[in-house]
Order: sequence, then C-alpha cells, then structure tokens
Amino acid sequence: MKFGLTLMAIIAMACVVLFPSPAEMTQGHLGLLMLALIVVAIMLGFPTAFTLMGMGMFFGWLAFDLDTAKVLDLMVQRTYWVMTNDVLIAIPLFVFMGYVVERANIIDMLFRSLHLSLSRLPASLAVATLITCAVFATATGIVGAVVTLMGLLAFPAMLRHGYDVRLSAGAITAGGCLGILIPPSIMLIVYGATAGVSVVKLYAGAFLPGLMLASLYIGYVMLVGWLKPQYAPRLSEEAQRIPAPPWARTAMRVYGSGLLCAIWQAVVSPRRFVEACIAEGVAPPRREARVKALVTATPLLAIVAMALVVFDYYAPAPAPVAIEGPAPLEMGQSYTIESTPPSSTGLAEPPPLDGLPEPAASASSELQELTGTPQQIRSESTALQPLGGEVAPAPETEGFDWGRLLIACTVLIALAAVWFYRGLDYKRIEVLQMLLKSFFPLAVLIASVLGSIVFGLATPTEAAAIGSLGGIVLALAYRQLTWGRLKESVFLTARTTAMVCWLFVGSSIFSASFALLGGQELIEQWVLSLDLTPLQFMLLAQAIIFLLGWPLEWTEIIVIFMPIFVPLLAHFDIDPLFFGLLVALNLQTAFLSPPVAMAAFYLKGVAPPHVTLNQIFAGMMPFLVIQVLALVLLYTFPQIGLWLPQEIYK
Repeated sequence: MKFGLTLMAIIAMACVVLFPSPAEMTQGHLGLLMLALIVVAIMLGFPTAFTLMGMGMFFGWLAFDLDTAKVLDLMVQRTYWVMTNDVLIAIPLFVFMGYVVERANIIDMLFRSLHLSLSRLPASLAVATLITCAVFATATGIVGAVVTLMGLLAFPAMLRHGYDVRLSAGAITAGGCLGILIPPSIMLIVYGATAGVSVVKLYAGAFLPGLMLASLYIGYVMLVGWLKPQYAPRLSEEAQRIPAPPWARTAMRVYGSGLLCAIWQAVVSPRRFVEACIAEGVAPPRREARVKALVTATPLLAIVAMALVVFDYYAPAPAPVAIEGPAPLEMGQSYTIESTPPSSTGLAEPPPLDGLPEPAASASSELQELTGTPQQIRSESTALQPLGGEVAPAPETEGFDWGRLLIACTVLIALAAVWFYRGLDYKRIEVLQMLLKSFFPLAVLIASVLGSIVFGLATPTEAAAIGSLGGIVLALAYRQLTWGRLKESVFLTARTTAMVCWLFVGSSIFSASFALLGGQELIEQWVLSLDLTPLQFMLLAQAIIFLLGWPLEWTEIIVIFMPIFVPLLAHFDIDPLFFGLLVALNLQTAFLSPPVAMAAFYLKGVAPPHVTLNQIFAGMMPFLVIQVLALVLLYTFPQIGLWLPQEIYK
C-alpha cells in the first residue's frame, strides 16, 4: 500500500506541477492527463477494461467538442472492429485446452516421475519443479493455475526435504510464469493482434528464448544446490527407492536371469512363472508383466522409429523422367500430320496441312519488338526446357541441415537406451512407465499444436481447436473428464475470454481517443526530438516496460502502451517481431516484480502459514535478475529469437 500510494502521489504531483493551467491546456495535454489517470485508476483497484472504456468515452467526448453522437459511433465502431478480429478466436480455444488439461490431474504423476528420474542432479526437486512448470505451463498457459497446483504439490515436498523456503518459492513462481512466454501463449496472441505481427512467427520466435530462460533457471538452482547443499539437500536413498514387487523377484528366481530377461520370459513362456507364483501364494500379474515388457521395449522402438525418419529424410529422390516429344518448332517450320484412311464407321481425318503461313510483316515486327527474336528468347530463357530434354534440377538452397538434427536426436536416444538397459532395475522401469503416462502425452499434444502452427500446417485458430480436442481426449484417457469438470472448464474459459475481449474493446476505445486528442503525436514528437539511436530507444522502451511491470500486469501494458511504442519502430528501423520477443521476455517481470507480483500472491494463498510474503518476494529476486540477463542475451544475440522464423519462413 505504501508503494502504491507513493507512486500515485508522484503521478498526481507531476500532473499538477508540469501541466499548464486549464485555460492554456491543449488537447495534447488532455491526452497525457488521460494516460496518467488510467494508471492511477488501475492502481486504485478499478476494473481495467471498464476503466479504459470509461476514460476513452469521456476524453473522446471532450475531443469531439462534447458531441455525444460521434463518441457513441466511435464506441460502436471500435467494438465491432475488435469482435471481427479473426486472431482473437484462438484465445478461448487455447484457454479451454489449458483448463481441460489442468483438470486431467497429470501434474502429480509428472512431478513424481521427473524428480525420481533426476534424483542424481543437485537440487533435483527444484529442477523437477521447473521442468514440470515449463511443460505444464506450455500445455495450459495459465499462470495462476500452474503456480497454485505446484504450490500444493511441490512446495510441501521441497520443504519436507529441507529445501530453503526462498529457493523453493522462487522456483515455483518463476517456473509458473513461463507459460506467458513459451508458446502457445495468450500474451503473444494479444501482442500480435495489437501490433499487427504474425502470431505464427511470434510463436516460432519465442520458442528458443523460452527454452533459454527455463535453462537459465535450471542452471541457477543446480548451481545453488552444488555450492550450498544446505539450501537444497539431496534426496535420501529411501526416498529414491522403488522396490521390486514379489512377482518380479519370483520371475528372476524362477528363470535365474536378470530383471529384463525374467520379465520377457514370464510373458513369452509363462507356465513355470505362473506355477511358481501360485506355489508362493502370489497372484500371477499377467497384465502387469505384459505392460512392463512393453515399457522395456520402448527405447528400442524409439531408436527404430528415429532411424526410419532419418532414412526417409536421406532417401534419394526418384530420378526425373524424361518426357519424349517432338523437337521444338522453329520459326517458319511446321509439323506434318500424316493422314490415315477414312474409317467406314468413324469421323474422317482432316486433310494434311501444307504448312503454317507466315504472319504479316507488321504483326511479326510488333511481336519481335515486344518479346525479342527467337534466338534471344532461347538464350535468355533458363527456366523453360525443350520437351525432349531432361527436367532441370531445382537450385539448391543453403540452410540449416535438419538431417543432422535428426541424427543427433537418434544418437541421444541410443545413448539414453544404453544407460537404461545398463544396470536395469525395477525403479527405472517404473519411472519410464510414469513418464510414458504423464510426460509423453503432454509432449505429443504440445508438439502437435505448435508443430502444426510453426510449420504452416494449420492456422493458430485451427491448431487451438485441435489442441482443445486433444485435451478432451487426454482427460478421457485418464478417466478425469466428468460433466462437472467439463462444465467448470467451459465456465472458466468464458470468464477468461470475456475479460480479454473486454480489455481489447476498452483499449481500442482508449487508443482511439488518445490519438484524437493528439497524445500519440505528442509522444512521438517528444521521442524524436531526443534524437535517440535505435539502441538508446530500445533501452528506453524496455526500461519503461520493466518499470511498468511493477504496478501493472502484462495485459494492461500490452493493450495500453504497445499502441504507443509500435508506431515508433519504423522510424528506428526495428523489426516489430524482434521487439515483440523482447517485450514478451521483459513482461515476465510483471508476475515476478513486487509489489504487484501476482505469482507471489497465488503461492501465498496455498503456502503453509509460516511462509511469509517477504520470503516469497526474496526468493523471486534472483530469478528476476536472471530474466534481465536473458533479456540482455536476446538483444546481444538476436538470432536466438529470429533464427527459427527465418529458417522456417525463408
């Protein structure tokens, strides 16, 4: 409250001191006053969408010289423009997919399988938390849902194993906010609709920066766990152990072999195994043994599948077939068509042609004047080939060798399979089965949605519809799709979509009134008068967005301030796509920067009573510094964000 009241007081004093008297105030000053008042009104707690509409209507009424009919027409036109924007159709579909996946209760199994598979790493629980947040945030894109669920699941587990409160809180809040950056992100759709940038290219560009930020988070918690093990103790052997069930021990004793061979022998020739289980009073788990056998075969199947993909990629294309035909016709020549005897029951052949007549001199000269002589045409034409020749090969284009990436993935899968089969125990089989049940279905859903968008197989709206269907199928597969959960998902989707659409309507009316008052032109003139370089303008814009992330959320920043920055990009020769990626990475601070860090309040709502809000804020500070570092890296090496869009959409 102190911070908010102090900031509002500073804004009010600046308006009183810097603004001229009411008699000397111009419409441009009214635009700046409207911009200052909207920040104060939002910080006072007024609903953002309706505050934007109210301010826009009132100041638009002043801009139209108190003409009520014109301002009402403006409201209707801007509302209609927003509601006919095709890009916004993807928002309710992606939101619905997120809520359905969230209610499929996959996150518990996903977190447990990840922290067991990563138990040898420093700070393994924090690493598993960040990976779970990244995967689940990508599938849902709902920050509040991810932070709340991980606060209920991972936070007590980390505290129970002796993790530092601040490190645990920072990992959960930072990981939960990845959903607003990693596609399919609602924020990128909102920015694309506001700035007129392709959402498809934004998705392709934000993928690698999102992975970079998640990797920096993971590297930080691993470094803390290595340097200060008291902050992130390693899991005990008891916590990591998954003992083999009695039937597995019986199979190894009967067949006198290792676990892998015993499981397969119990499946292929189960007679001795069943007799031994009955003799020892153990129920023969035929179905469970078959499932475990299929799980152990999964690494080999993955290697075979990747090898087939690589073979198909490098398979030689079929040789071009030469099309036989007559020689090309020279000027003045003609084809002779042989006549055949007339048939008694068919149509007669036409009489033979003696030749093609020469065109008139005037027509011939006009044709040569327009197209050139036949010799010039044949010498200058390189794309067309004679009918009797071979088809010319397409020119080779340089680019990223995707085949090498496929080979590298195959090698990595092969190395993982070697590690899996070497020293195989029941814990590895159980962890792999849990990953197959939790991680891989989500990964397939995310890859299908993002792949169809990025590679041009579907529009974002179509991919969102497929993702919604995939979320329903996933919930059905886990037997979690009930009428109550489906009804709740639809209700929450309608509420979130209504909020976003009303925000767009309010921001559209606000921006129109701001432009009518000349506020946009005044700010542009002021920025241009500073004679900034592109680097200085970029630093100024990102610093303003970073500071705005303290009192405002990303929705207000996008819909209010992006229409101010975007028109200036052309003057400084800045790509709106690259600027959008920087903004998306910068707006992570809106959820992690006090005092309006919503992720902290989400976590505080489900945290144990002894965890204070100040501890959560302190835990978020190192991750806030990492975000600034990621922003610097992206600006220094812009190909982190631009390489994938350039490679795919050459």
